[in-house]
Amino acid sequence: MTEKNITVIPARKRVGNTVAKEKVKKLRVAAYCRVSTETEEQNSSYEVQVAHYTEFIKKNAEWEFAGIFADDGISGTNTKKREEFNRMIEECMEGNIDLVITKSISRFARNTLDCLKYIRQLKDKNISVYFEKENINTMDAKGEVLLTIMASLAQQESQSLSQNVKLGLQYRYQQGKVQVNHGRFMGYTKDEDGNLIIVPEEAEIIKRIYRECLEGKSLTGIGRDLERDGILTAANKPRWRAETIKKILQNEKYIGDALLQKTTTVDFLTKKRVKNEGHVPQYYVENSHEAIIPKELFLQVQEELHRRSNIYTGADKNKRNYSSKYALSAITFCGDCGDIYRRVYWNIHGRKEFVWRCVT
Repeated sequence: MTEKNITVIPARKRVGNTVAKEKVKKLRVAAYCRVSTETEEQNSSYEVQVAHYTEFIKKNAEWEFAGIFADDGISGTNTKKREEFNRMIEECMEGNIDLVITKSISRFARNTLDCLKYIRQLKDKNISVYFEKENINTMDAKGEVLLTIMASLAQQESQSLSQNVKLGLQYRYQQGKVQVNHGRFMGYTKDEDGNLIIVPEEAEIIKRIYRECLEGKSLTGIGRDLERDGILTAANKPRWRAETIKKILQNEKYIGDALLQKTTTVDFLTKKRVKNEGHVPQYYVENSHEAIIPKELFLQVQEELHRRSNIYTGADKNKRNYSSKYALSAITFCGDCGDIYRRVYWNIHGRKEFVWRCVT
């Protein structure tokens, strides 16, 4: 029998998405940086991270600089809004990056599912991610096991931080400290101390809206007149919607009060906010800031809106649009069913005649 001849074929070590050969190709290395807030310490700041990784990558003779991807002031619990993170993943999928370096797992993602999803996605392309703080390389044999444990801890930490923020806000609300986003809040701005102060020109628009509502004008009609006069919304839009007018007419802040926690976050990962319908306590703070509308006038407007709502829910329970266009609008009703009358025209023998008839 012929003697067996065995030849050993040496393994070729994989580095990133390249195979080591006699002449090793430079690794294309990128870094991902992120800070959530402006209050983090200087050594963890956005600018410091960017500068650190730029120098760190460029000084390594075996690496080729593939860019810095940095999200400033964005949460790590969800990747949807992290534009630079998503751009980095796209670059990886296109084969432009071999290795990603980031400070820690919590910088990469505080959501365990997202973290593992992207790590496995990159690993399938032979792209490794190195986490400095945890000293984990995802291409190592034990990398994913350690990563799963550490990512779970990062998610728990994020959940704990979210709960602490909620408790902090609740404490502020209990103290009557009003926190209002004035960016799209017509009539007010903030002073240097963060207190709401009236913007006189905008306050006149608010007063006009309340006045015209009590004069009988419809919400759509109020909006059309504002558009005609070239007045922009708080969002600097030329179009005034009836819903926008209604929100202004129902906003208690215009009488100097503030209802806190109108909405609440129900999922710390997705940041989904919903209308607070008993999920968490609400706090009503009276006289929290200077009023634009007197309380008596505000209450009259609420009664008028309620009256319109009742009138324009017909016998068939369908909602009707309020109209104040004609003299008999809103004051003429059907003697049989109680529903409203509308002005319509009939074509009688070629002649147009206007009549009032029940909408049902």
